[in-house]
Amino acid sequence: MMKSRLVIVLVLVLSIPEISCHSVRYKGSMTSFMDVIRVVDGDTFYADDGSEKGLNIRLIGVDAPESRNTGRKTIGYYGQQSKEYLTKLLENKKVRLEYDVGRKDQYNRTLAYVYLQDGTFVNAELVRKGYAMVMTIPPNVKYAEKFVKLQRRARRNNRGLWNEKQAEN
Repeated sequence: MMKSRLVIVLVLVLSIPEISCHSVRYKGSMTSFMDVIRVVDGDTFYADDGSEKGLNIRLIGVDAPESRNTGRKTIGYYGQQSKEYLTKLLENKKVRLEYDVGRKDQYNRTLAYVYLQDGTFVNAELVRKGYAMVMTIPPNVKYAEKFVKLQRRARRNNRGLWNEKQAEN
C-alpha cells in the first residue's frame, strides 16, 4: 500500500509541466527565477510562469510615469525613458519575486519586489536612478523608508526625472 502511494506521488510530480524558471539557493531557502517576457512600462512587466500570457507583475512601492496613452492616462514626463531603462535592466534576464502583505492589485497584477540574479533590487534601482517615484500603498510598506531615502538622494543629485535641465528641453 505504501509503495503504491509513493509511485502515485512520483508519477504526479514527474507529470507537472516544466516551466522556464530554475531554482537556486538564496539566503538559505529555495527560490525560483523566472524569465522576463516583456516590459509594459516603467513599473510593470510580464514574466514566464508557464501560463499562456505570463505573469503580469507590478513593482511594489514605485510609480513610473506613463509611457503610453491609455483611455484614462496620457504619456508622462520621462515615461518613455523609464520604460526604456526597465527594458534594458530586465531584457534577457531572470527575476526573483519577493512579496509583501498584499499579493494582487485591483487590476489582478502580481505585486512584487523584484531582484535580478546578480542581486540587483529592481524597485530600488529605478528610484535611485530617478526613473520612478515612491508610491507606497499600505499594507505593502516593507521598503518604504528605503525608497524615500533613495528618492531624496535622486532629487538632490538631479537624477532622471528630477533633472530640471532635461525638463526645460
